[in-house]
Amino acid sequence: MSGDVAIDPGELSARLDERGYAVLSGFLNSATCAELVAAYDDGPLFRSTIVMQRHGYGRGEYRYFGYPLPSLVQRLRETLYAALVPTANAWSERLGSKVRFPAALPLMLELCADAGQARPTALLLRYRAGDYNALHQDIYGEIAFPLQATTLLSDPATFTGGEFVLVESKPRKQSVPHVVPLKLGDCIVFPNRLRPNAEGARSTFRHGVAEVRSGTRVTLGIILHDAL
Repeated sequence: MSGDVAIDPGELSARLDERGYAVLSGFLNSATCAELVAAYDDGPLFRSTIVMQRHGYGRGEYRYFGYPLPSLVQRLRETLYAALVPTANAWSERLGSKVRFPAALPLMLELCADAGQARPTALLLRYRAGDYNALHQDIYGEIAFPLQATTLLSDPATFTGGEFVLVESKPRKQSVPHVVPLKLGDCIVFPNRLRPNAEGARSTFRHGVAEVRSGTRVTLGIILHDAL
C-alpha cells in the first residue's frame, strides 16, 4: 500500500503546525504508483470525468472513483484519516469551532451521508503539456474535513513544470505562495481551507498545479469527506 512509510501522527501534526503542510516522502512505492496510473483508463472504476476547461477550473482532466473504492484507495483513505484526525480536532478547537471529527473514517462518512453528501471524492488527475489546475478549495458541502492529500504518481524526470502550489492568505497581510517539489510517490498533506497559524489567527489556503510544459503528470487526490 505505502512502501515502507509509517505515519507518526504526532510528528505529522508538528510538521503541519509548523508550516501548514507536510510531505510524506516515498509514501507510495513505484509499483503502486504505476498501478494507479494504469487505472486511469479503467472506465468502470469511476463515477465521473471532469474536463477542467469546460468549467473554468483550468485545463486538463480528472476522474472521481465510484463506490466501492478500489481496495488500495480505500486503505489509503482510512490510513490518512486515522493519522490526521488528531490534528483536525486540535485545529478545530484552536479556531474556536465546536466541530469535532470522529475517530474513524466510516463514522465521518456517516456524518457526510446525513448531510446529503454521499458521492466519493477520491480522484485521479492527469495533466499533459499545457494543462494546469487553477487555485481552488475542495469543499463539497456542509461537512468538510480540514486536511487532504495529493500523491505524485509520475516520475518528475518524465515531465516538466506541473509544480504543486499552495497559496496562504493571512488577515491584513499579503498572500504567501508555497511551491512544493515532489518526487515519485511523495504525498503532500495540506489544509482543505483553513488552519490556525503561529500568530494566533487563521490562514486561508488554496491549492493548484502550475502549467505542465511537457510530458504527463498524474496524481492521486485523497479528500476525507464526500460530496453532494
